[in-house]
Amino acid sequence: MEFRTPLLLWLGVGAALLWSLDYWKVFLRSPLFFPQQKSGSSWLRKALRILLFVLGIIGWAYLSYSLMQPRKPQKYTPSNIEVNDIILCIDVSRSMLAEDIRPNRLEVAKAKIREFVQMRPTDRISVVIFSEKVFTLLPLTTDPSLVDKVLSEISIGYLGSGTNIGDGLALSVARAVNSDTKNKVIILLTDGVANVGTMTPLQAAEEAKKFGIKVYTIGLGTDEEARIPVGNGVFGTQYQLIPGGSIDYKTLKEMSDLTGGKFYPAKSGGALKEILDDIQKLEKTEIKVNNKIVYDEQFYMYLLYGVCLIFLCEFLRRILLKDVL
Repeated sequence: MEFRTPLLLWLGVGAALLWSLDYWKVFLRSPLFFPQQKSGSSWLRKALRILLFVLGIIGWAYLSYSLMQPRKPQKYTPSNIEVNDIILCIDVSRSMLAEDIRPNRLEVAKAKIREFVQMRPTDRISVVIFSEKVFTLLPLTTDPSLVDKVLSEISIGYLGSGTNIGDGLALSVARAVNSDTKNKVIILLTDGVANVGTMTPLQAAEEAKKFGIKVYTIGLGTDEEARIPVGNGVFGTQYQLIPGGSIDYKTLKEMSDLTGGKFYPAKSGGALKEILDDIQKLEKTEIKVNNKIVYDEQFYMYLLYGVCLIFLCEFLRRILLKDVL
């Protein structure tokens, strides 16, 4: 949180002090005398006055806070920068539920990719997912909050069974080709071997090479036997065992080499983070001029709360306590 005019806090504090003096009538000496009220009524009146005073002070606190104009920096928007287009091509086949990487491969991939995206607020990001079918989950966008939301909601089951790496990459290439951005990168993450699709992975990589698009490939999974949950039975969750080392490292490396990218095996969440950090360095954006920061202005909300509470306090003060100006 940042404050645009922090010194104006004292203006609000001063106004709250003057209001408090008026509220308790510190400098007012009335010449009139009223008959003494019953003790019960007097106690209730004092308690009500204290309660309304606290309400008013809270209102003045909100108002004073709003005078400092609090705001949150959302993202940096350079006015002159060479933006990258990054297409995330993610495997959502059922084997991504394997628990050899805790809690499972998909959740680890989502978490680390979300961290990677947060480090690239100026780039345009697209998300393509594939299993038996392929689907563009998010077209190219510069909205980091939208990208994060979409990545967090990726799930398994609605694109059929199978691993369609070729068509997934081909769709990613098509998304990149339609952009005017010079630097285009595809990060393809999978845990298996291509077994369905109309285009082979190498044919899709040839298309990426034709348009000057680099493909970074990541093989996610260990060399050990892994379990995939398949449902609940009488004795709890039922699992299916899949052999370890079932990733087509050879083809993934050929795809990345063909396009000028790089292949990475990821056998743990930490390894995947290091891989994405390495890609982050390789595809680092060079800023040519100073950044401009987009802010989310927060003072409107506090100003509204403050004015409403002060108004409510003054209204009840005149209705319940019979105070007059």
